Amino acid sequence: MLLLIFFIIHAFMFMTASSDLSSDRAALLSFRSAVGGRTFLWNTTSTSPCNWAGVECENNRVTVLRLPASALSGTLPVNTISNLTSLRTLSLRLNRLSGPLPSDLSKCVELRNIYLQGNFFSDTVTSSLSGLHSLVRLNLADNNFSGEIPSGFNSLTRLRTLLLEKNQFSGFIPELKFFPNLEQFNVSFNRLNGSIPKSLEVMPMSSFIGNSLCGKPINVCPGSKTQPAIATAGIEIGNSNNKKKKLSGGAISGIVIGSLAGFFILLSILMVLGRTKTGDKTRSLDVETIKQLETEVSEEKQIEKPENGGVNNGNSVAVATADAVLSSGDENWGENGAKKKLVFFEDYYKAFDLEDLLRASAEVLGKGTFGTAYKAVLEIGTIVAVKRLKDVAISERECKEKIETVGAMNHENLVPLRAYYFSGEEKLLVFDYMPMGSLSALLHGSKGAGRTPLNWEIRSSIALGIAHGIEYLHSQGPDFSHGNIKSSNVLLTKSYEARVSDFGLANLVGPPSSPTRVVGYRAPEVTDPRKVSQKADVYSFGVLLLELLTGKAPSHALLNEEGVDLPRWVQSVVREEWPSEVFDIELLRYQTAEEEMVQLLQLAIDCTAQYPDNRPSMAEISKKIEDLRRPTPYDK
Repeated sequence: MLLLIFFIIHAFMFMTASSDLSSDRAALLSFRSAVGGRTFLWNTTSTSPCNWAGVECENNRVTVLRLPASALSGTLPVNTISNLTSLRTLSLRLNRLSGPLPSDLSKCVELRNIYLQGNFFSDTVTSSLSGLHSLVRLNLADNNFSGEIPSGFNSLTRLRTLLLEKNQFSGFIPELKFFPNLEQFNVSFNRLNGSIPKSLEVMPMSSFIGNSLCGKPINVCPGSKTQPAIATAGIEIGNSNNKKKKLSGGAISGIVIGSLAGFFILLSILMVLGRTKTGDKTRSLDVETIKQLETEVSEEKQIEKPENGGVNNGNSVAVATADAVLSSGDENWGENGAKKKLVFFEDYYKAFDLEDLLRASAEVLGKGTFGTAYKAVLEIGTIVAVKRLKDVAISERECKEKIETVGAMNHENLVPLRAYYFSGEEKLLVFDYMPMGSLSALLHGSKGAGRTPLNWEIRSSIALGIAHGIEYLHSQGPDFSHGNIKSSNVLLTKSYEARVSDFGLANLVGPPSSPTRVVGYRAPEVTDPRKVSQKADVYSFGVLLLELLTGKAPSHALLNEEGVDLPRWVQSVVREEWPSEVFDIELLRYQTAEEEMVQLLQLAIDCTAQYPDNRPSMAEISKKIEDLRRPTPYDK
């Protein structure tokens, strides 16, 4: 009897599960019929949808539907997705879906992640989303949604991400009081006005730009407590009695006089800047010029900027200037009275000497971890990069030995050191100048017209080149490491071949004045930036891989762009959903190498393991990247 009861219960559960899965299958087929798409190579003869592309199941229910960049178009009808009542993740980003969201989406009460960015959805955001109390991430960015942002979002107390930028939302931002876990919020580039709610004042300024908003973190709202963001010269907007106030004659006079004064001040500033810019182009590299140039370039703004003013040159990473030395009294004379010279490495063509370098026109490229970088244009037309080292903390003999060790490094994926100069006060390194710039500038700089898209072939080729360069460094001995791996220290040739720079310099200088500069790349076990192991290099390389794949800057990597703790962020996303959600949009838009991208992502996660012994070696990393890459025109 017990066996019979058990059999009946089991059969009932099986029939119920089969019925639920059949219902999910029917919902998916209705969805496909409505929006089509190039990825719908579903085997409809199968009774189970769990092996269909983009579909995942648990306990015989569809829990994930992920079809990014799949050429879907049309509207989402009711009784399709909403019938997937066990759905936890919905990702339909980067398609051509339009119209309103289905009104019955609230039936998917288990939804935790919704990614609909990069479509053409329109109309208002219905209250159906407010009933999804399990929602953790909601991304509706880059659509055509309009109307007010629903105050009903307050019911989504588990929400960590709310991205609504690049839509047409209007009105005020509602006070979102019940968001204890909110980590990402963005409403930039909409049509919003009024003051920013106090609960959102902790968010960065970039979350609110492109609207008519006021209050922290943008500016102080004029007038009374509820004064909207638009500066109105004393005219009250939204007053309950709806009366209009006219400007007094004094107010009008003040505005006119203030405008004229502001115009003349602005004109004067532009003239001064114009003269300064012209002058900079013709300055020579003497001591006073260097001091003046360094004063003009703010240390705070240039710390981790690409070391040629936004476009880091291929070998410019160590751009220094030798001119500072000639004019510095007898600093350029040796102990035996002989005049010191530039010391060149190997058979580098010696077409110039120290005096030629000092007469060259100078341009400050930026200030980095180890010193100030310059672009020097010699009278003969040669362009070199010069790095003026700072805070050299070792003896002259030891410093020369270490510099000569660096100069002896010879690998196609390293920036070669061409020459150096050493005196009591000046330590200069001369490199090739490569105008293509740094990987950091390419990833995080301007993405306007004319820019080459960084597709999978280019990025994987860059990753392999960096790996080969670091592998070569590690092959020089168990104690030899780079010590400062980051995207601004990867320079590129015109064919996008990677060149690693700044290697071997960490042991020359004292502790950095700003120890958090490269904290986003630094392994957790590193306490002294001058003592970085090869396994710590692997961790930094793993962060750089994540930067390549996600397009996001690590925390503190750039001062003019907000960064994130990349390893922690990626691991949190991968735990909850398909890894493709972390990839840079540009990667998904131009190619279909998702399997290889996921493999490289997993390799990056392995490199950023908490414990050093769990990280692979650079030789193993190079081999894995070679194996996952397909033959491309970018291969050497």
